[in-house]
Amino acid sequence: MSARNSLIPKRAATSRPSGEWNDDDYDVLADGSVVGRIMKAAAVPVGMSWMWTLAFGHHEDRTPTHGYEPTREAAVAAFAKSWRRE
Repeated sequence: MSARNSLIPKRAATSRPSGEWNDDDYDVLADGSVVGRIMKAAAVPVGMSWMWTLAFGHHEDRTPTHGYEPTREAAVAAFAKSWRRE
């Protein structure tokens, strides 16, 4: 994976000044811009506590644009798969 296509999960605490975040909340950055979010959510399917979503404006022809996974690592992988249109 080239550095240009790399996705970087960054704790929302360090990238979002609003204060609306918790320890299990990450912004996903590509080339320095926030392109999505991965977070541990409360209202989710059983056993799928991590939600991922592409940021509005970054959907283009990507599908799916969001989903649920059992772990943060799985959510990062699913996000990356959608982002790269795999």
